[in-house]
Amino acid sequence: MGQDVLLQMTDICKEFPGVKALDHVSLTVKRGTVHALMGENGAGKSTLMKCLFGMYSKNSGQIFLEGKEVNFKDSKEALENGVAMVHQELNQALKRNVMDNIWLGRYPKIGGVMINEKKMYDDTMALFKKLEIEVDPKRVMSTMPVSQRQMAEIAKAVSFNSKIIVFDEPTSSLTEEEVEHLFKIINMLRDQGCGIIYISHKMAEILRISDEVTVMRDGQYVATKAAKDLTMEEIIRLMVGRELGNQFPPKTNKPGDVALEVENLTAQYSLLKDVSFKVRQGEIVGLAGLDGSGRTECLENIFGVATRHSGTIKLHGREVKNRNARESIKNGFALLTEERRATGIFGILDIRENTVISSLKKHLKNKLYLSNKSMREDTQWSIDAMHTKTPTQETKIRSLSGGNQQKVILGRWLLTEPEVLLLDEPTRGIDVGAKYEIYQLILDLANKGKVVMVVSSEMPELLGICDRILVMSGGRLAGEVDAASTTQEEIMTYAAKYV
Repeated sequence: MGQDVLLQMTDICKEFPGVKALDHVSLTVKRGTVHALMGENGAGKSTLMKCLFGMYSKNSGQIFLEGKEVNFKDSKEALENGVAMVHQELNQALKRNVMDNIWLGRYPKIGGVMINEKKMYDDTMALFKKLEIEVDPKRVMSTMPVSQRQMAEIAKAVSFNSKIIVFDEPTSSLTEEEVEHLFKIINMLRDQGCGIIYISHKMAEILRISDEVTVMRDGQYVATKAAKDLTMEEIIRLMVGRELGNQFPPKTNKPGDVALEVENLTAQYSLLKDVSFKVRQGEIVGLAGLDGSGRTECLENIFGVATRHSGTIKLHGREVKNRNARESIKNGFALLTEERRATGIFGILDIRENTVISSLKKHLKNKLYLSNKSMREDTQWSIDAMHTKTPTQETKIRSLSGGNQQKVILGRWLLTEPEVLLLDEPTRGIDVGAKYEIYQLILDLANKGKVVMVVSSEMPELLGICDRILVMSGGRLAGEVDAASTTQEEIMTYAAKYV
């Protein structure tokens, strides 16, 4: 094994009941390089990393760290041996503060008994200073936006003096400015001799930050190439095994009469203030803005999962109160949340239960019992319509890849036959092939006369699928643009208006 090889994974196999997740996959990461790992959802990227990190035990194959064979029993052992992972779905103690989360399980002690709060604070501040992160170590996790929690997680990984750091979709909830900051941190770690494994679906990012790229497809190794020798087209061809034409389906929806009217929407506990707009039937309207601009809060207030201070919502001219989720669903509203793991899926339940949970009334027979046959049929429709990769309907949803979980949740909402679909980051952490399928579904809904509102941090996505884009800034509506004729510069100008 070469002197500069830090990590070598050879012939890794991993099987779950009914599915071969990894089929003789190999990966070589050199010291002081950024190695990108790419592939569609369900290709096995996260599974391979979980085998490295001791979260899954592999069925066969070998892992060598600095030439020595390792088999970590759990993530604690991996961390102690210099392998850290920043997960796409953040696993944090939300009721504790930032420094508690960073030093959990290895608190500095006084006399081996009492926790040394001062040292913990000083160590956290030193770590943040080194990484140029501006987060208060004493702030409670649940009060912070996802992007800041992500930065705290990155700092935690660095605090283990790791030789290998795995970043799984690290930029899916970051703004452009925060992405630049993250890249600066990654380059700093690379210069210190770290091996970085970088999982992302964002091609431009991959080509910019990586030294080498390994592509996987359907649980198998496809190729490893130098990033400088690759183009987006080449990566897509390797990932999906075929050429992928346009990124977005052709626009076929024809907006009709005004269906949804929101007037002077103001939130009780967030900065959302005096937001008014109208959306027509069959129209796809985007919500753009920087992180913390009030995009998500706007959807949550319309859906009634955040407390409204004032404002009215009308659907087809009739006022709807939408005081809670149940009432909103009854009124024909559906909300796909940004953080699917925390607020979207029921991890311990299977695909079928997760699919039909919002439309159980449909499956009630004689007001006495739920029809298994009817639930099975609806679940199968959802699996087929979304092209969800799953061994069976009885598979636990938590064992699916992030993109496939997202498809299950989208299917769940479609079965409620909503009039208004509110989508918060619908393609976050989803590969290019699956994104196209979700865009097509959004378009199909618009063609059926539904109202669709989409929050996205990806500007090209909003420009590609929306008819109009509303730009939020500092909790207020800063402007409205036509998606066909606007530019990213115009949107960014509005986004910075009230910051």
